[in-house]
Amino acid sequence: MRLADPPVNAEPMPSPEQTCRARDGTRLGYTLYDAPAAADRIVLVHSLAMDRSFWRPVAETLAGHAAVLTYDCRGHGRSDKPGGSQTVELHADDLADLMDQLAWHDAIVAGASMGGCIALAFAIRHRARVRALGLIDTTAWYGADAPKNWEQRANAARSSGLSSLIEFQLTRWFGDKFRAANPQVVRDSVDVFLRNDVEAYAQTCRMLGACDLRTGLSTLKVPTAIVVGEEDYATPPAMAEAVHKAIAGSTLTVLSGARHLTPLERPAEIAAALVACA
Repeated sequence: MRLADPPVNAEPMPSPEQTCRARDGTRLGYTLYDAPAAADRIVLVHSLAMDRSFWRPVAETLAGHAAVLTYDCRGHGRSDKPGGSQTVELHADDLADLMDQLAWHDAIVAGASMGGCIALAFAIRHRARVRALGLIDTTAWYGADAPKNWEQRANAARSSGLSSLIEFQLTRWFGDKFRAANPQVVRDSVDVFLRNDVEAYAQTCRMLGACDLRTGLSTLKVPTAIVVGEEDYATPPAMAEAVHKAIAGSTLTVLSGARHLTPLERPAEIAAALVACA
């Protein structure tokens, strides 16, 4: 994809907050950075326990060049938080319903961490609707111990509250230098994390523990950019390498010194990777 230059003096202008309903009635909050003259459309799916604001630095870089859609996944942000178990396929269908409401037949779809799992599930389940794929700090499978490990995190949140996980999260999210130099980004991320509904968080943890999309990787035939932080130990480079080997023609970029939330740590490089992949 070669993005055209935005109009002179154009500013990224997100829409007022809007909602749509998924097929089961769940309301999904979304923001659209519209660009009626642009040929390209990009969907950005956020990380676990974040919300659509997670993508703001990247969306503002891309807005004006392409129409950019950010939204709160079910159980997150201002979207509904229905009870019961979740699957990445359910989230993929939510995205399909949202794109239907916007009359978007297809788009470049990118996700980070949990959002990358959802983007992968969407590409496998709704493959005709994906023009290119961005997989950021993510994996197709968290490993044999994933159900146990994610269940432990869910139980910790339920028994001790989300605040008990902050120290653990911060060292995974951002590198030491970034945390010291960008305290406001850190505070904002913590604030979003603490606003989560504990039960919805726990169900999403269990969803990720059960996620295994490996068999679908070889079926993907769209341009795919895989990006991971060099110091990411939530979804380490070895996981990104496994996905890269399984998706023919994909590219792999390892960002030196970055950890798990690279769209916040290195937004310009993430935006550039998404531009280059399509």
